[in-house]
Amino acid sequence: MEKTFGRKLKMSQLFKDEKVVPVTLIGVDTEGSFEPGDFVKVAGTSKGRGFQGVVKRHGFHGGPKTHGQKNRQRAPGSIGSTAPQRVIPGMKMAGRMGGNKVTLRKMKVVEIDKINKIIFLKGAVPGTRGSKVSISK
Repeated sequence: MEKTFGRKLKMSQLFKDEKVVPVTLIGVDTEGSFEPGDFVKVAGTSKGRGFQGVVKRHGFHGGPKTHGQKNRQRAPGSIGSTAPQRVIPGMKMAGRMGGNKVTLRKMKVVEIDKINKIIFLKGAVPGTRGSKVSISK
């Protein structure tokens, strides 16, 4: 399985057959054996979001605004029973979010610019602009 490394340049769009196709431009050192129409697997590091609370990180709904609540709108609520007298491992809590390796399969190669060594992939690729990605068949 051939693997090519590159850098995410930016997101853009192409106009093909009177349709708008969202693409991500990947700058590579070697084009490899990719052809337009191929499906590839792309791996990269997702954007880091820093320290986030449980509402953004895990989708908790939070507490009520009324009925005597003052500062509990975005709090997690109960984190377990009193019987084990500890927090069970794997409990969803606030913490650092993002910055993980993400692999997307079946991404379509829309176009290849051999002069500038750029591969156009359909859709969004994980990571920030300039981040390293690996592309494989």
